Amino acid sequence: MKRLFYLLICVLPFGACSEYQKVLKSEDVSLKYNMAEELYKEGKYQKALRLFEQVVPKYRGKPQAERIMYHYANTYYQLKDYYVASYQFDRFVTSYPKSEKKEEAQFKAAESYYHLSPRYSLDQEDTDKAVEKLQGYINTYAEEGKHLESANKMVIDLRTKKERKAYEIAKQFHHREDYKVAINAFDMYLVDYPGSAFREKALYYKLESQYLLAIGSYDFLVKDRLEQAEEYYRLYKKYYKTEGEHLEDANEIAEDIKLRLEKRN
Repeated sequence: MKRLFYLLICVLPFGACSEYQKVLKSEDVSLKYNMAEELYKEGKYQKALRLFEQVVPKYRGKPQAERIMYHYANTYYQLKDYYVASYQFDRFVTSYPKSEKKEEAQFKAAESYYHLSPRYSLDQEDTDKAVEKLQGYINTYAEEGKHLESANKMVIDLRTKKERKAYEIAKQFHHREDYKVAINAFDMYLVDYPGSAFREKALYYKLESQYLLAIGSYDFLVKDRLEQAEEYYRLYKKYYKTEGEHLEDANEIAEDIKLRLEKRN
């Protein structure tokens, strides 16, 4: 009995594999469709995909087409092939605007771009596309969307990523001691992202850039530039009077500015 049991274990997978290959090569479209659906239900997406690829063109315009197209798109999604998944879900939404699966498809198309968004230091074209698509979903299903909470969280995450990229670019100029460019970059950043999580850092490094620019300037420029740095300190303190990651450093800079200006008066 044990030998028979082990023999069955060894033989059955080969039988299943042989059956799959037979269907894959078959001319019977309905046979392919039925096996694709079965494999899809079992979560065997890679095998299901090969059959769906053959089946999809044959069922265009037929009653089963809507179901097949959704499963086809979702198979790519499950396999984490997000570029193709987003494209296929978009096609589904366009082709079946009245489908009960439309909302799900629209959300997954947007979510696919969210997964394609790279780390903040790289080009953010896919991030912009993801925000656009997620915002489109939010606007369309503002009152009763099943995935509104997830979509809003993703948008916040993506926008924070873009904010960080802009902040890091400005900070790079600061670290390179290109202080004039750094100050302009921080100014632009604060205008573009007034509620950013990196706002305090931007205000502080703008102050520090102006301070370092001042003390490294020709003598006839120092006073005006120190006074400008003093203005930036007051701006920082306007928002971070008692708490702030850089409050202590900002106060030390302000004390040094005060001493330097007193010596000049």
